[in-house]
Amino acid sequence: MPGRESLPDTLRRSPRKARDTWAEAHDSAVKTYGEGERAHRVAYAALKRTYEKVGDRWERKERRGASDARAADPRARLKRGSRGTAGGVDANASKEHLYARARELDVPGRSTMTKPQLVKALEKESRRRTRRPRAS
Repeated sequence: MPGRESLPDTLRRSPRKARDTWAEAHDSAVKTYGEGERAHRVAYAALKRTYEKVGDRWERKERRGASDARAADPRARLKRGSRGTAGGVDANASKEHLYARARELDVPGRSTMTKPQLVKALEKESRRRTRRPRAS
């Protein structure tokens, strides 16, 4: 299966169901659009419906659904220059949930952050932790 061969590192450190979700969506997208970036974007979009990025891995979300405003509005995804995604962080989760994730990842200054600041800090920390294993 092509999806299993091109599995991103963050998914290799994630639960099997997350890997299966990504691989199945990727394989389906390859049949529709061909191999490439679009197939990867489709696979990540499917993954983000049920999983959120926590540090350098993906974990099951408390609630299934869109992870950010861009994912919730299909028209926004088609517009050029539209807002970016939250990088796998579940921006639609409660502030309490985001704070708990920030505490889990030991994000400094989390107690005084607003919800958008928590989303941005979690996204930044996830990118940082993803880069670290890649470098070693």
